[in-house]
Amino acid sequence: MIITGDDPEYIAFVKARLRDQFLMTDLGPLRYFLGIEVSSTSDGFYISQEKYIQDLLACAALGDECTVETPMELNVKLQPTDGDPLPDPTRYRHLVGSLVYLDVTRPDISYPVHILSQFVSAPTITSRLFFPRSSSLQLQCYSDATWASDPSDRRSLSAYCVFLGGSLIAWKTKKQTSVSRLSVEAELRAMALLTAEVT
Repeated sequence: MIITGDDPEYIAFVKARLRDQFLMTDLGPLRYFLGIEVSSTSDGFYISQEKYIQDLLACAALGDECTVETPMELNVKLQPTDGDPLPDPTRYRHLVGSLVYLDVTRPDISYPVHILSQFVSAPTITSRLFFPRSSSLQLQCYSDATWASDPSDRRSLSAYCVFLGGSLIAWKTKKQTSVSRLSVEAELRAMALLTAEVT
């Protein structure tokens, strides 16, 4: 139970009355409640769910070393019929429900959580990488760039993927280090990045 207000004397009175009626322990100033960490400063309060996030990552067997600023591709179009239904959707539902609760302190994930929660009733198996046992040794490389796609600094994104036969062996998306004046310049930078990888 959280007791809050702007009158310390009345808060003490309420606590005393509750202690008369119920067996309770006063844990002092609010620091942690239902997975939400609270820290107080002279300017106000900060709330976060750092421990909750770490527990969720551990539960999902994920590491947080590969974080991204926006955790979902923009304008992604997912369909309920994509992929095969999961044999047991329990874990998916648990994780999405946990993300809904995490949204309390992380409004930046509201959109992806909204999209994921639409598939709670019938989640499907996600795409996987397949490496065939027998494949040709022909190297195929693809590169692309999104010209001036970042609205904050107008830098382009370079992207490439490298296949050995039918196996995807290398891929990367990276923001370019300088602003490209033309789309062809952005494409050439992406090709240069790919060429360095192949070399």
